[in-house]
Amino acid sequence: MGADAKTAMKVDMTDAAAMRIAKIVAGEPGKTALRVSVEGGGCSGFSYKFDLVDTRNDDDVAIEKDDATVLIDDLSLIYMGGSVIDFVDDLMGQSFQIRNPNAVASCGCGTSFSV
Repeated sequence: MGADAKTAMKVDMTDAAAMRIAKIVAGEPGKTALRVSVEGGGCSGFSYKFDLVDTRNDDDVAIEKDDATVLIDDLSLIYMGGSVIDFVDDLMGQSFQIRNPNAVASCGCGTSFSV
C-alpha cells in the first residue's frame, strides 16, 4: 500500500484514548505502543484485537498523540480507515471503543463488527 493510500485511510484517537494508552504503556516495562488489529471472527464477522507491543513492523501505520502510539497493520487499516479510537469510562465500565464508519453492524460486546 502506498503512502497516499495510507493517508486516505487515516485513523485518529481521542485525547482520552491517548492519555489511557500512555498510562498503560508507562506501566508495562519494555512496551512502546498499543497494536490494534482486525481479525476474522466474533459475533458480527470481524473483531478488534488490542495488544501491547515493543516492536514496529514494516507495514505498520503509527498514530501518535502526546505520549501515546497506536500501531495498525496494512490489512487492518483497510477495515479501519476513517475510524476514531476512544477510551470510555462510564457506568458500564472502562473500555477502548472504535467508532468505525465502515461498520454496518456491531454487537453488544463492542469489539465485533461487520462491513
